[in-house]
Amino acid sequence: MDLTAERPWLRSYAPDVPATIAPSEESLVDLLRAAAGRFSSRVALDFFGSTTTYAELDDQVARAAEALRRLGVGAGDRVALVLPNCPQHVIAFYAALRLGAVVVEHNPLYTPQELAHQLADHGARVAVVWDKAAPQVRGAGAVETVVAVDLTRALPRAKRWALRLPLAKARAARAAMTAAAPGALSWDALLAAAPPLRAEHPAPGPDDTALLQYTGGTTGIPKGAVLTHRNLRVNAAQGRAWVPGLRDGEETVYAVLPLFHAYGLTLCLTFAVSIGAALVLLPRFDVDQVLDAVRRRPPTFLPAVPPIYEKLATAARERGVDLTSVRYAISGAMALPPSTVRLWESVTGGLLVEGYGMTETSPVALGNPVSPARRPGTVGVPFPSTEVRIVDPEDPSVDRGPGEAGELLIRGPQVFSGYWNRPEETAAVLLPGGWLRTGDVVVMDPDGFVTVVDRIKELIITGGFNVYPSEVEDALRRVPGVADAAAVGLPGEHGGEEVVAAVVLNEDCTADPESLRTSCRQHLTAYKVPRRVVVVDELPRSQIGKILRREVRERLLAQD
Repeated sequence: MDLTAERPWLRSYAPDVPATIAPSEESLVDLLRAAAGRFSSRVALDFFGSTTTYAELDDQVARAAEALRRLGVGAGDRVALVLPNCPQHVIAFYAALRLGAVVVEHNPLYTPQELAHQLADHGARVAVVWDKAAPQVRGAGAVETVVAVDLTRALPRAKRWALRLPLAKARAARAAMTAAAPGALSWDALLAAAPPLRAEHPAPGPDDTALLQYTGGTTGIPKGAVLTHRNLRVNAAQGRAWVPGLRDGEETVYAVLPLFHAYGLTLCLTFAVSIGAALVLLPRFDVDQVLDAVRRRPPTFLPAVPPIYEKLATAARERGVDLTSVRYAISGAMALPPSTVRLWESVTGGLLVEGYGMTETSPVALGNPVSPARRPGTVGVPFPSTEVRIVDPEDPSVDRGPGEAGELLIRGPQVFSGYWNRPEETAAVLLPGGWLRTGDVVVMDPDGFVTVVDRIKELIITGGFNVYPSEVEDALRRVPGVADAAAVGLPGEHGGEEVVAAVVLNEDCTADPESLRTSCRQHLTAYKVPRRVVVVDELPRSQIGKILRREVRERLLAQD
C-alpha cells in the first residue's frame, strides 16, 4: 500500500526514517535498565565534571526508590519534583517511576502562589525539592514530606572544597546553589541509609501513568496533562528514528533546557537515556558554563530554543571555541528565525532544524527532516506514526485543503489521555477518533510541510516557557489602584514572544509602569513579569464583559 497518497509528507522523510514506530510494551523503567545493561561503564551524567556511569545511575535509582518507598510512596502516588537540572533530578525521576508512582514536575523558581494550585490539584504527599526552593514549597502547603536536595553534593570534590573557602566570591557561589531547609529531610541521608529496592518489587506497565505535566492547554488555569509510560517511550523512539545518524552509546547531549519542561524532559530525560548518551547537566543556561563544558566534554546533540543558539554561536565565534562537534540541533517551543539557522550552521557545520509539539503530545509531533529536505520557516512534517488534519476552527469535522489555513489536529501514540480530574476540558480537546485539537492555526503545503500562522489559544510563549495571561493579570490586579489588566504576547527580538500588559488605573493611582513590574515580581517568576506595562483608558470587552485579549494585542501592536 502506498501511504504517500494519504501522507504526502512521507516523501520528505530523511533516508532510513520509518513511516511507523511500533508501540513499546515496556515502561520507562525498562528504558533505563536496558541502557544500564548495554552501556554500564559509559558516562550517563556529567555535572560540572563530576560523572556518573549508567551502572552507577541504575544503582542510585534503586536506592532512591527504596528511600521513597520507606516514605510511603507506592504505585499511583504522585511525587512532586521541584528541582533544577542536576543528577538528583534524574535519579528522583526514575526512582519514583520504578515504584509505579507518578512524577509531577514543577519549576523550582515558582512562588508559593504559583505552586499552591498545582500541589493541591495533584495531591502529592512527598516532594523532592531543591533546598533553596523548600520555603516556597512549605509556603504553598499541601505536601506532608519535603525532601531537600543540596546541589553542591553532586559537584566534583574540588569544586565542593572551593565553595567552602572564606572568600566573598565562594560564599556568593555557595549561596546561589544551596541553603538551609529547616523541617525537611535530607536527600543524601535518605539514600545513604537505603539499600537497593528489591528486584521483585512490582514495576509499572506501559499504560500506567508516568507523568503529570502542568499546562494551560488551549486556555485557562494550568492543568495536569496525563502522560503514560507508553506515550513518553514512543516519543523518545520517534525522536531516535527521526535522526538516523545518531550512534547509540556514543552521543553527548547537553541539558540546557530545564528538565521540568516537557521539551527538556523528553529530549534529555528519556530520549538521551534511550540512546545511551552522556547527559551534560547545567542547572540553568549560562553561556560561560556551556562553553566551559564544551572544552571538557564536547556536545554532539543539542536541543534548545532560538535565543540559546544565537547566544552560543555568537560567543563561540568571538572566543574561538570549537562547536563543530554538534552534528544535530533541534529547536522548539518558539519560532526559529532563518537567520539563526544560518548563524548556527556556519559556526558548527551541523544541522539545526525546527520542530513542533505541545505538552499534550509528549511533546514532539512534527519536525523538519534532518536532511537537505528541511525547510526553515516551517515546523516540518508529522513524525512517524503521527497523522495530522487541518480543519475549520469553528467546525473541526470540516477539513481544509492544501494551502488553506485551519486548526491543526494531531493523532498518534504520543497523544495524551486527558487532563487530571478534568473530564470536561479533556472532552473539549480530544475529539472522537483520538484527534487532539491544538488551538494553533496552520497552513500545510502539498508536500506536507506545516507553517504556524496564528494561535487560537491565548497562551504566551516566551523563551520557550508557557505564561498564562490570567496569572499575570491576577498579579497586576493585586496592586492598589489597578482597576483592570490584560496580558498578551507580542513579538520579541529573537522570534519568540514577550509578555506585555495593558492596565487601567484608578484616578487616584500614582503607580507608574516600572513600579507595577516591580510589584509583579513578588508573585511571579521572572520570565512571567511583563517586559512592558502600558497604561490605557479602557480595555475592549465582549458583550458579556470578557476582555478581548486579541483586540488588546492588536491595539498594542498598532502603537509599536
